[in-house]
Amino acid sequence: MNKKNGVSVARKQIDWVITLVPLAIICGMSVLFFAFPNRSKSVLTDIRYVLGDRFGSYYLIIGVLILSISLYMAFSGYGDIVLGGQDEKPKYSFFTWGAMMFTCGLAADILFYSFAEWVLYATDPHVKSLGSIQEWAGVFPLFHWSLIPWAFYLVLAVSFGFMLHVRNRDKQKFSEACRPVLGKHTDGIVGRLIDLLAVFALIAGTATTFSVATPLMASIIKIVFHVELSRITLSIIILLITCAIYTYSLLHGFKGISILAKICIYLFFGLLAYVLFFGGKTGYIIDTGIESMGRMIQHFIELSTFTDPERKTLFPQNYTIYYWAYWMVWCVAAPFFIGTISRGRTVRQTIVGGYGFGAGSTIISFIILGNYSLGKELVDGIPLIKSYTERGDMYNLIINIVKTLPGSTAVLIVLILTMVAFYATSFDSIAYIASCYSYRRLKDGEAPNRMIQLMWCLLLIVLPIALLFSESSMSNIQSVSIIAAFPIAAVITLIAVSFLKDAGELMKTRSGRVAGTAVAEVYGNNVAECDCNAETENSSRGGIQIDGSEEHEDSKDA
Repeated sequence: MNKKNGVSVARKQIDWVITLVPLAIICGMSVLFFAFPNRSKSVLTDIRYVLGDRFGSYYLIIGVLILSISLYMAFSGYGDIVLGGQDEKPKYSFFTWGAMMFTCGLAADILFYSFAEWVLYATDPHVKSLGSIQEWAGVFPLFHWSLIPWAFYLVLAVSFGFMLHVRNRDKQKFSEACRPVLGKHTDGIVGRLIDLLAVFALIAGTATTFSVATPLMASIIKIVFHVELSRITLSIIILLITCAIYTYSLLHGFKGISILAKICIYLFFGLLAYVLFFGGKTGYIIDTGIESMGRMIQHFIELSTFTDPERKTLFPQNYTIYYWAYWMVWCVAAPFFIGTISRGRTVRQTIVGGYGFGAGSTIISFIILGNYSLGKELVDGIPLIKSYTERGDMYNLIINIVKTLPGSTAVLIVLILTMVAFYATSFDSIAYIASCYSYRRLKDGEAPNRMIQLMWCLLLIVLPIALLFSESSMSNIQSVSIIAAFPIAAVITLIAVSFLKDAGELMKTRSGRVAGTAVAEVYGNNVAECDCNAETENSSRGGIQIDGSEEHEDSKDA
């Protein structure tokens, strides 16, 4: 098939409903944020209150359930299933696979939160009621960014990988992963609704991520390079530059994505190593990290199920529920990408490797960067908490933390480069998956048309720019994720159940084949043995009969 024909066939397969409806949603929401910023904020706040406060336990239950399912998948018979042919080998090396998985699952906001998230907890009444800042401020970042968040990714990554590489389905969509449970309804209104919800969640996740961390890069550029532009203007310029980078990377396929992922990993861990060994807080960082990990493990069930029923502090509503929602909306793109690159690996390898590379690297980031700044507050007496309380500016707080490092200007530049690399690596994979969503059918190994990919690369920055222009507060930005995650949480659970059902049937089929083969071999051996014995016996009897016959004939002749 020539290229021209290939493009024409691809265009015939475009799902215009899934492509145009999200476009209309993005344009509509952007216009509302531009034209009615105050009213938009009010509506978001009201919806967030209903979903986050009235139905907050729903998000927490889904989190615990998905974590339990991930462990069951990994350490039961499901763990032996290969995402591909039974003897198929992984396409990517262990390091490249882990690098792409980690960087596609997290954007630049990991650096934004790693440095200073503990400050938010240190000023919260609930954390103060638990004990000292030293004991608890470093625990919650590890909890909110490790096991349950990555469980959302990994359960879906395995489900999508099974759907693509084992069942060889030609629809790369959320609804298709629900087919084992939904059956024919997958191709009807229910399936359509699921796919539209998934795309809306994807848009919400990207908008939240871009809107959170981009202003930090703008603030750094203003300080380091003395640029006389507003933070909003610089943020938009950064978004456009980042868009150009991830678009270029995406149009060069998985090779471009893997190269960018490796660059991102080198920058990221280089930054962590510098802070750990040259920041002057090596011992404190390690000691506090070990203590925080131990406390998180010890209180994990309590942390996972705390709902604050009396609403004394609203801690779970402001933090835990938001974070679970934030990770859920990212589940539309990142798990599809992880499932795609995990071909040839077992379910167990994918889940355990995901926790190792994903959750493990995230924990290391928070332990090193977070405990460095915590040590500056508690050991060196630098009033970081007071600075944030008085000004409420998280961006300048992070810059002030970095300025305490030796060679701080160079570190700030490396920080910008790392954040851009994180953004680019995350969003080229997101744009790729969103492009796949635009097709009715797209077989495993087929790539979307480049114009569709380019369209999604541009669309992904429209809503973040609108949020920046409307000067939405952190609370309103978070509300977008909480709203989008409410329906998508039910879909995530449905996909997990569908995988267990479909993979369970596969295991029964394979075990039946193995049992049948074993029985055939046993009976085959017995039959062969019986035939052999019979032949021997018949040979013996035949000799006697022949002799007898001959004797009989001789006697008769006589």
